[in-house]
Amino acid sequence: MPAADGGTSVTFARVVHLKMRVCRAAPARVPLLGACALAVVTLSATACSASTRPSIDGAAGFRPAAAAPPTTSAPRRTTTTTDVTTTTAPSSTAAPTTTAAPTTTAPPTTTTLAPLPPSPGIEPIGAVPVALAAVGSSSGAETARVQQRLLDLGFWLEGADGQFGLTTGQAVMAFQKYLGLESSGSVDDVTAAYLSALDLQAHGRADAGTIIEVDKARQLLFMVVDGRTQWVFNVSTGSEIPYTEFNQKDPTVIEEGSSITPNGLHEVNRERPQGWWEGDLGRIYRPKYFVGGVAVHGSNSVPNYPASHGCVRVTVQAMDFIWDRGLMPMVIPVWVHQ
Repeated sequence: MPAADGGTSVTFARVVHLKMRVCRAAPARVPLLGACALAVVTLSATACSASTRPSIDGAAGFRPAAAAPPTTSAPRRTTTTTDVTTTTAPSSTAAPTTTAAPTTTAPPTTTTLAPLPPSPGIEPIGAVPVALAAVGSSSGAETARVQQRLLDLGFWLEGADGQFGLTTGQAVMAFQKYLGLESSGSVDDVTAAYLSALDLQAHGRADAGTIIEVDKARQLLFMVVDGRTQWVFNVSTGSEIPYTEFNQKDPTVIEEGSSITPNGLHEVNRERPQGWWEGDLGRIYRPKYFVGGVAVHGSNSVPNYPASHGCVRVTVQAMDFIWDRGLMPMVIPVWVHQ
């Protein structure tokens, strides 16, 4: 595997072993709910075996009020601190390019992002016996089937209750990003066809250790335990658009930066366990910092494109799940790549 951000090529397992103290960082394995088990992933591929997933509970957050900008001039400083929980969509050049949906319900033969091929010796989960319907964003019995299928494939959501809520839309969006489809968060004909036919659990590129993998190209986060992907989350990383904004804690200071989520191999080095916290650029929920002021944290805004000041956003409900299940403890490696 090429080294992150260039440099000497080195195997991923060796880097994790030498730098990140994986064994001490690894949480206990989380049992899975549904017909599908964890995927053994390699740097080039994966598949899946049978297992179960737990029922999942999440707690909704709140949208913080924005601070009023000052009327006087303020000093400027460059910062790489915490992220804002709400944002305005960037121009069309900031959004990832996706493949247009074909005119039939059959899965297209090509996608924007090359899929990772299956690893030899891994048992696939198989297609669904009865094809799933294009439920859009509606609720009902067929939506419960869609939700269970997403869980079986490894995409996190709160549960298969038939209600098309926030986390279901996020899981659909993550699935669409994973395959390079238009990431609307709604189950259209093409998405339903892929959900029905896909026979391998979703996976990242890490093939060793217990690690958090952030794929900026796909805008996804993979929870990997003992080399196996357990969960996939929709995320929004740094927009890589320069910003100049008033400091939310001190309106007399102006913050300047480039909104970059830094590539490389890092580790969780500090955290804030409870509720919303005041950052220089806004309020963030239960952050797990892994380099400077950059963190994985809960947010009320997790769109289908890179939109943050550099942090890795997940939903408030997803962040509660990560904390409650101990999936991101201190010193666990965090691998960011593109």
